[in-house]
Amino acid sequence: MSATPVPCQSSNCIKDRPPSRLECPTCNKLGIKGSFFCCQECFKANWKTHKIIHDIATPRQPLLDDPNINKDGTFNPFGTFKFTGPLRPVYPLSPKREVPAHIPRPDYAEDGIPTSENRKLGLPPRILAPEEIEKMRNVCKLAREVLDIAAAAIRPGITTDQIDAIVHEETIKRDAYPSPLNYRHYPKSVCTSINEVICHGIPDQRKLQEGDIINIDVTLYKDGYHGDLNETYPVGRVDEDSQRLMRTAHKCLHEAIKLCKPGALFRDLGKTIEPIARQKGCSVVRTYCGHGINDLFHTAPNVPHYAKNKAVGTMKAGMTFTIEPMINLGHWDLEHWPDDWTSTTIDGKRSAQFEETLLITDTGVEILTGGRSREDLL
Repeated sequence: MSATPVPCQSSNCIKDRPPSRLECPTCNKLGIKGSFFCCQECFKANWKTHKIIHDIATPRQPLLDDPNINKDGTFNPFGTFKFTGPLRPVYPLSPKREVPAHIPRPDYAEDGIPTSENRKLGLPPRILAPEEIEKMRNVCKLAREVLDIAAAAIRPGITTDQIDAIVHEETIKRDAYPSPLNYRHYPKSVCTSINEVICHGIPDQRKLQEGDIINIDVTLYKDGYHGDLNETYPVGRVDEDSQRLMRTAHKCLHEAIKLCKPGALFRDLGKTIEPIARQKGCSVVRTYCGHGINDLFHTAPNVPHYAKNKAVGTMKAGMTFTIEPMINLGHWDLEHWPDDWTSTTIDGKRSAQFEETLLITDTGVEILTGGRSREDLL
C-alpha cells in the first residue's frame, strides 16, 4: 500500500482517476514506482497495456553465447532472484500450444481476461439445474481421465513440458479446452508444482529427478463447464518426510469431504483440516483456497482450508465447488517467482496438495472427479 496516494494509472478509469493506493505487485518487485490503481476492476481492465511495462523491465532471455546458458540451450531466466529452495526454472518455455478451432473455449482464451468471472464478482454461489449437473459430471469424469494418463507418465527424466504436452493432447482428444491455457495469461495447459512449489508451477524444460514430488493440476472446459482436480505424486522413491506430507494432504482433503452436506458451513472445513495437518507437524497454506466452479473457472464460494477463517455461506444441494488444501512441511507462508505465477514455500520446504470437484446432493456429497484409491497414501 502507498503512503502518498497518486491518481489511478488506468487510462480508462471507471472512477475518474481518484487518489489510489492499490499497487501493482509486479511493479513493486521490479522497482517500478507509481503503478497504482483505484480498484481491482481498473487494474484488470488495464492489464493488457500495463503488462508491457513489466516486459520492458524484465531481463530478456540470454543470448546463445551468454556464459550463463547451459550447453543444451536451457537457462534460468531469474538468475538474480533469491529463491527460497533448491528448485530452479529451466527455460526457454515451449511455444503456446494450439487448440483446434472447432473446440469451444471460455471467454478468456483469446485475451486472457475472464470477463464473465469479473462481472459476477460478489454474487452468491449458483445452484445448478439438473442438466447443468450432468454437464459437470461429464467434464469432471474427463478431467479425471486426463489426470490419470498424465500421472502414468511420471518418471525420472521426463520434463514438465512433456507432461503439459500429454495433458494438452489428451484434453483436445476429448473435444475439450484446457482451462488454465491463457487464464489471466497463464502460458500452459496444466500446472505442475514440484517439491517446494505450492501451486501454479509453469511446465518447463526441467527433468523430474528421483526423489522429487510433483503435483499435477488439471482442469478441462467442455460444453460450457469446468472440471478441476489435482494430486501429488512421488517420482520414484521419496524420503519419509515427503511420504508423511503427501499422506497428510490426502487425509486433510478426504476428511473435509466427509463433512460436506446440505446445511454445512464452508468455514467449518478448516476446523477439520488444520488439526490434522498440525498433528503431523505440517501447516496449512492460507493465501489460496478452494472455490466454486461451474460455467466459471473460479467463482463463489471461497473455501478456506485453515481454522478460524471467516468464510461465509452454507452448502446447498446443487452447488459445485472444490476443496484443495495445500499442506507444507514448514511454515504456511509463501513467495512468488518473478513469473507472477509460481508460488513456493517461504522456507524452501516441500508442499503437497490434493483437490476434487464436489457436488452437494440432497443427502450429502458426490465427488465428481473421484477416481481410484491411491494405495500409496492409505
